Amino acid sequence: MFGTIVGIILIIFVVLILISCVKVVPQSKALVVERLGAYQATWGVGIHFKIPFIERVARRVDLKEQVVDFAPQPVITKDNVTMRIDTVVFYQITDPKLFCYGVANPIMAIENLTATTLRNIIGDLELDQTLTSRETINTKMRATLDVATDPWGIKVKRVELKNIIPPAAIQDAMEKQMKAERERREAILRAEGEKKSSILVAEGQKQSVILDAEAEKQAAILRAEAQKEATIKEAEGQAEAILKVQQANADGIRFLKEAGADKAVLTIKSLEAFQKAADGKATKIIIPSEIQGIAGLVKSATEIASDGTEEKTV
Repeated sequence: MFGTIVGIILIIFVVLILISCVKVVPQSKALVVERLGAYQATWGVGIHFKIPFIERVARRVDLKEQVVDFAPQPVITKDNVTMRIDTVVFYQITDPKLFCYGVANPIMAIENLTATTLRNIIGDLELDQTLTSRETINTKMRATLDVATDPWGIKVKRVELKNIIPPAAIQDAMEKQMKAERERREAILRAEGEKKSSILVAEGQKQSVILDAEAEKQAAILRAEAQKEATIKEAEGQAEAILKVQQANADGIRFLKEAGADKAVLTIKSLEAFQKAADGKATKIIIPSEIQGIAGLVKSATEIASDGTEEKTV
């Protein structure tokens, strides 16, 4: 009975040992295996078997990209301004063997290397350059850390300056400078707005004057055209009136002629028609030659009659 129990225990012990010798490595992981204290192999993704009591898993390594945030480090700029800068480093383990045996404490080593590199870079820059050259500082730090961490099996992907904390006095001076700059920009914008407003007002007045002149010009043209049309209509009315008078006189003369009036009566009627046509306003009257001859006869007859009257009076 006792032997049976011991046998069962031994079987269970052997099974447990066999199970412990079976290792399954998940994705993005690696196992560093040692045999009798010496590096044996690096196991990747899959199932692996180790020799019990001879081989052991020395370290489990995470191959994913990792982020470490370091505490703010005091640095001094070229113009002797002390500030505090904290950095964020993105790194990835590329060689588990070098990572295990290359350096005792990789994270502490990266932190100290980051601090010294940052001090060297900031020491060559002034305060204003430090505040405006983050991208340049990040690039230089990444290049330096990447070269330094290659023997440790670490690849530095990115380095970012998380915060730049200048002294309180510098912060106050920077705030005052920014306030003055904003006030200056505000004054410039206000002056430009007033300038544009004045220009628009002047342009509006100019357009108003031009429009008034154009309106007055059009009004004068319309008045002149109206006066011209009125004068034309008045002249046409007078001409039509004269034409009607002449037509009436002509009709009267024709009526007299048809009634058998002698030549003297016709001549007198013609003269009366011309007298009415002149109406005391004409300065020049053109008389046909026939009427002029008749008028001469009438004048001669009048003179003879006057002579006879004078003789009788004597």
